Amino acid sequence: MFEDFMLRAALSGIALAVVSGPVGCFILWKRLAYFGDTLAHSALLGVALALFLQIDAVIGVFTIAVLVSLLLVLLRRTQIFSSETVLGILSHSALAIGLIAVSLSASGKVHLNSLLFGDILAVSWNDVGVSFAVAVMILLLLLLQWRGLIAHTLNSDIAQVERIGFIGSEILFMVLCSGLVAIAMKITGVLLISALLILPAAIARIFARSPEVMAVLAACFGIISIVGGLLLSLEFDLPSGPSIIAAAATYFIGGLVISRIFAIIRNF
Repeated sequence: MFEDFMLRAALSGIALAVVSGPVGCFILWKRLAYFGDTLAHSALLGVALALFLQIDAVIGVFTIAVLVSLLLVLLRRTQIFSSETVLGILSHSALAIGLIAVSLSASGKVHLNSLLFGDILAVSWNDVGVSFAVAVMILLLLLLQWRGLIAHTLNSDIAQVERIGFIGSEILFMVLCSGLVAIAMKITGVLLISALLILPAAIARIFARSPEVMAVLAACFGIISIVGGLLLSLEFDLPSGPSIIAAAATYFIGGLVISRIFAIIRNF
């Protein structure tokens, strides 16, 4: 039994890490760290929708996340408010409304702590299968649209040459993030999803010298964070979601220290 639930947790976590790393890189390049929080907070509304319609939570979360993403695109195009203001409004509003909706619709069926902080040790084999299916779809989209997404991130004029417009690129990126949030909610929880998106990519940024290398390193650091967090949780009987993020934060600090040491050595 012990080996079985740990295997399920590790596999679902690895599936998440493989895609959260590259997607997190785009979040850093686009300077949209707060966007991850907005989608994560909207996940609670997705859970409430799933409970109301009696559908799978992943479908509900993905649906709401896509709708919030499209709303963000529309609000940003009005140019009345800055992106930070729009993200702040959507993030906190989605979290508050989501908490209310879940508390009203759950009727004791859902534990808010597991939604907020995740419970990777409770994933089923069905959850593992869904995680891998969504991860494969996200990776395929990334590979097929990599040049266009990179071009738009670096320069929107270049993106036109790559035949992917501003709206198309932005919507595609947000759909990828929505799918990622949908599979990440049960693993890290609503409040910690954005940390798993940002931290592995930030670690990779310390060592990488090209976008492709950074994406691969981010996926690797994500996997190491998942495994390290699970071992930490198992050894000291700690919550799994926070332990994963704590492991990633430790690796980030270690990466900064190592890079600083190398910089000092090169200056001698």
